[in-house]
Amino acid sequence: MFTRMMTVVVVAGVLAACAARVSAIDDKTHEGKVVTVAEGKLVMADKDGTNEHTHMIPATAKITLDGKAAKLFDLKKNDQVVVTVDGGGKVTTVAATHTDK
Repeated sequence: MFTRMMTVVVVAGVLAACAARVSAIDDKTHEGKVVTVAEGKLVMADKDGTNEHTHMIPATAKITLDGKAAKLFDLKKNDQVVVTVDGGGKVTTVAATHTDK
């Protein structure tokens, strides 16, 4: 009985690890510069400052600035930013770094 339970636990763990890995593979990142921020919205451009596009930022997204927890409004124009979206296009993380410009 104990052996069966351990087998089930191990198999469940392996399946969970595989599912997490597949999910991470589906994640995509966008790197660039902050243009503007508004409630639940980040407008960014690519690294060259062109190709502006908007990301809707859900309340569940993890936002960091210089490696520390932050709020969307802490981000400033020209900060370097990396936005990660899941396979469905939902933003999961926003990691920003202040620039001196």
